Amino acid sequence: MAEDAALASPLARARAWLADYRPGLRARELGVVQSVGDGIAWVAGLPSAAMDELLRFEDGSLGQVFQLSDARLGAVLLHQTGGLAAGTRAALGGRVLDLPVGDGLLGRVVDPLGRPLDGDSAPQANQRRPLEAPAPPMIERDFVTEPLLTGSKIIDTMLPIGRGQRQLIIGDEGTGRSALALDAVLNQKDSGVRCVYVLIGQKRSAVVSTLELLREHGALAYTTVVVGEASALPGLQYLAPFAGCTLAEAWMQAGHDTLVVYDDLSAHARAYRELSLLLRRPPGREAYPGDIFYLHARLLERATHLAADAGGGSMTALPIVETQQGEIAAYIPTNLISITDGQIYLDAELFAGGFRPAIDIALSVSRIGGKAQHPRIREAAGSIKLEYLQFQELELFTRFGARLEPAMQARLARGRVLRELLKQERLAPVSAAAQLAWLLAFKHQLLDAVPPAEVAGTLARLLAGLGGSGLDLGSPEADWLAWLRAVLASVS
Repeated sequence: MAEDAALASPLARARAWLADYRPGLRARELGVVQSVGDGIAWVAGLPSAAMDELLRFEDGSLGQVFQLSDARLGAVLLHQTGGLAAGTRAALGGRVLDLPVGDGLLGRVVDPLGRPLDGDSAPQANQRRPLEAPAPPMIERDFVTEPLLTGSKIIDTMLPIGRGQRQLIIGDEGTGRSALALDAVLNQKDSGVRCVYVLIGQKRSAVVSTLELLREHGALAYTTVVVGEASALPGLQYLAPFAGCTLAEAWMQAGHDTLVVYDDLSAHARAYRELSLLLRRPPGREAYPGDIFYLHARLLERATHLAADAGGGSMTALPIVETQQGEIAAYIPTNLISITDGQIYLDAELFAGGFRPAIDIALSVSRIGGKAQHPRIREAAGSIKLEYLQFQELELFTRFGARLEPAMQARLARGRVLRELLKQERLAPVSAAAQLAWLLAFKHQLLDAVPPAEVAGTLARLLAGLGGSGLDLGSPEADWLAWLRAVLASVS
């Protein structure tokens, strides 16, 4: 009986198919691979192919149309089997590349095609979105007014980042660019911000280190990691930031605040240059194709703060770019500086001198500025950046052995205290209330008498008792000052 039931079902399906079958001509295009190599394939015989359309090869490989010409098309390979060779048949996929999105991706590690890399099953998602999408129009955007706190004393006070902002992190290799971005992701715990961390062209050891750090601090619960590692096909490295942007964009349009980190866009530009040269596109400056600016502009312009009518969510972008020997005016860095809303420049000399994070305040800027700060912090930090820059100039002048009057010596001493206050180790985020505490202490000269070598310890003891003080950003300044004086008196 069981065997009869098993046979009946396929037979019933076959009869139903035959009942609905109607004979007729069916046209289907089949192409032939002419050559394969270095992550690309040249295909002939698909005249109706469109840009960015998927290609399926009979051996199971997958590609994307990247170059169109009269005689043949060029495709970047997204999945390549050992059987792909000249003569392999190819067919149009009939759609552009899309990606599963939604809460099922939280805590997962995926490649740019949405395939799991963490050893678990495929992510559960009931929605898919194309990787390429137009940026939200101006009418759907709103002003950036809400802060995205990174936990960094320098950034949150002098270079504030707002939800919906695009802030570039720039510097030489080994200056702590990725560490700064990771600290910002870790600081979003319990803030409601969903994070996407995109690793582009990174070694597998760096990928594993990043995942272990996120897992150790419980950040994977609200983070999706998209990996296009160095050993992956160039096409996957090229698509990685667009995949991360698509994931964050879906949450943004659902009304959530998101943070996406692109680590890093220098490797992304190199992957795009490699594909373009292999497909014989005309090279431009530094052999990059002429549309390299548009490549990053169409990616970063998708980060914004949506108006309430459009969902009210936000996508904050932290693209990372590498400089060579501090050359901030190189081609790719200057392109990204002109696209983003400000930059955080990490200096190799400051890093070597022990100033961490090694942010060069003179070359860093946030074009959103105080609009994305809490009013109390904005007021307390009003002149701190100017004061620190003036101290740096004054300290440089004193290296020539000039004698200074007492007022100048006092400014130097105060500047050295500020420099020590701004130092911060990794994985040591500072809350908004703690930011206000040290800003008020410095503003009202409560720390001027502390020797620079003791500033870090004094600040640590000061902030240790903040939790039991009952103070917050809404407390009157007089209450803050009374508490600060009492704690500093007990510390001394």
